Amino acid sequence: MSNVFLATKVPGPNSLRLQKEAGLSVSRGAAYSLPIFVKEARGAQITDVDGNTFIDFTAGISACNSGHCNEYIGEAAKRQIGKFVHTSYTDIPYEPYVALCKKLNEITPGRFVKKSALFNTGAEAVENAVKAAKKFTGRPAVVAFKHAFHGRTLMALSLTSKVRPYKLGFGPFAPEVYRLEYPNIYRMPIDMSEKEYVDYLLQDIENDFFHAVVDPEQVSCIIMEPITGEGGFLVPPKRYVEELVKICKKNGIVFIADEIQTGFGRTGKLFASEHFGIQPDIITMAKSLSNGLPLSAITGREEVMDSVQEGGFGGTFSGNPVSCKAALAAVDYIMSNDLPGKANNIGSIVHERLLDIERRSRFVGNVRGIGAMQAVEIVSSKKTKEFDKNKAKRVQKHAYEHGLLILTTGVYGNVIRLLMPLVIRDEELNEGLNILEDGIRRLK
Repeated sequence: MSNVFLATKVPGPNSLRLQKEAGLSVSRGAAYSLPIFVKEARGAQITDVDGNTFIDFTAGISACNSGHCNEYIGEAAKRQIGKFVHTSYTDIPYEPYVALCKKLNEITPGRFVKKSALFNTGAEAVENAVKAAKKFTGRPAVVAFKHAFHGRTLMALSLTSKVRPYKLGFGPFAPEVYRLEYPNIYRMPIDMSEKEYVDYLLQDIENDFFHAVVDPEQVSCIIMEPITGEGGFLVPPKRYVEELVKICKKNGIVFIADEIQTGFGRTGKLFASEHFGIQPDIITMAKSLSNGLPLSAITGREEVMDSVQEGGFGGTFSGNPVSCKAALAAVDYIMSNDLPGKANNIGSIVHERLLDIERRSRFVGNVRGIGAMQAVEIVSSKKTKEFDKNKAKRVQKHAYEHGLLILTTGVYGNVIRLLMPLVIRDEELNEGLNILEDGIRRLK
């Protein structure tokens, strides 16, 4: 029995009507990727306003790892709504904020004393992580990576690498932001081995970057996504990440791991940093922390977090009690139901299928990912590796027209990313992969 039900052509008449209304009422800056309007969602399925039911391989950009409308998490939020919804922790504090910080201190990587602070969005988490690093070190510069995405507020957008549509026309940006090359094994020089490529990148940091670009004594922090999100799901070699952390330690630089998209079971471990054997000085979190409710957090070394003066962290809605209760329930659900283990199982199935598709397709240049964070890079030719955004968009269009929701990513928009809820059933997963494979097979 199919998990897809299409009552109308996609997009249907009600979605088309709402598209017109949105065009009249909503800023075009708030554009959307998929042309359907959601009515309800459960588990790994989304139903639109026309009664069409889709298999979801987006999970709210990995914000719903525990599944849409998870009852356990929803009930925790409802109970808190019945007690109180808001006071602002920085004025009249409450227990859920403290309980969540305590839990994050316990579960994040790092065998050292930690403290946490809560905010609303991933961008706010990034902004405040950088603030803490600057305060702790007394240094002005920040180092990020090409292909990075860290958010859309001033500092976060300054750190973000993709120009269109995120940065175009919004400058000037925050000063003293410098950028390193993110390791990309698929596109490394053809005359280099992976070891030689990693050696080259690491040597470039210490022999060139720290001499010709910025002095390490001026660098407060290096911020890195353990796996890039908007940058196309690039997975760096373990040795590169390990050595980068050592370089930071040697030079008194705070290492920030942006785990906003990779966190909470997505990669087969609770945090992607664990795959690389590192202990970040600060970790930024959001998305599936609260399974889709507005909430973010930073957790870091006590001495770094406590270097910030009283009142240096905060915000009217930061650490909202309803979101905190949802987050506590989400963390409990993820761990008690072994969602990281499920992510590994999903990843094994998906990766094997994608590799088979890669072998048979002229247009799949690379398959990559860890756990249930998998990607397909679409190219015009395997020989030239030319980015092909149009073909990726055609696959996406075929997918939603046949009942599968997927997103594209990458600086050049040519990567299909797969982020299914970790509660997805095998029959849903395989049906979705069949639709994806059919879309790729039809490329010409």
